[in-house]
Amino acid sequence: MNRLALNLPVIRLLVAKDWQLFEKQLAAYVAAGIVGLCFLGMASSWSFYVGSLILLIVMIAAACFAISSSLLVERKEHTLPFVMSLPVSPLDFYLAKLVGNLAMFGVPFAILALGSLAVILFTPLPDGLVVFALLMFGHILLAYSVALGVAMAVESEGWNTFAMIASMVLINPFMMLLSQIPAINDHIRTDDIVWSAPALSILAAQVLLGCTAIVVTGWVHCRKKSFY
Repeated sequence: MNRLALNLPVIRLLVAKDWQLFEKQLAAYVAAGIVGLCFLGMASSWSFYVGSLILLIVMIAAACFAISSSLLVERKEHTLPFVMSLPVSPLDFYLAKLVGNLAMFGVPFAILALGSLAVILFTPLPDGLVVFALLMFGHILLAYSVALGVAMAVESEGWNTFAMIASMVLINPFMMLLSQIPAINDHIRTDDIVWSAPALSILAAQVLLGCTAIVVTGWVHCRKKSFY
């Protein structure tokens, strides 16, 4: 039997199951994020701070929720024996969980990221924030990819929790790092959208590292002959 053959109908059912179970909670995260965007769009110093804080909290909460609810909670509830009763391979299960998690986090992430760019471009906020905002969203997406990879590859709940918290806590040091790079920081308060070499390098590194985390996790699962 070819272990790389995929059972696409079952994969689609598992993805749909995760989405239907948590779509209301995801809608709540999007609604909370929209509140943050409203504060952001008021374009005053205090509202910008409040809006940014709300967005960060919502994105971190949505990332942790997606991983915890579809992976960690299922392990606690021992639902894997039910999945094993289906005509599904470890690779099928991995792809279903990967696509399901990326959808559960990706939809709120995309809505709020595009909303943030729209608020920056169509309000009195300086357009130079576009580069900074995209780098911040890139960091959040990278942190999510790493935490998701650890959660799918490592059975230990302690390590999974550590990976989620550690990757998200690094947001503050990352913001401080960006503020120390003149090629990025000097344009934040202007209306010029400048993609400097450091900004492009950071963004490319985020994309590369995020994809690497997912690919390595997939490679581990492809080598499995059983669920254990």
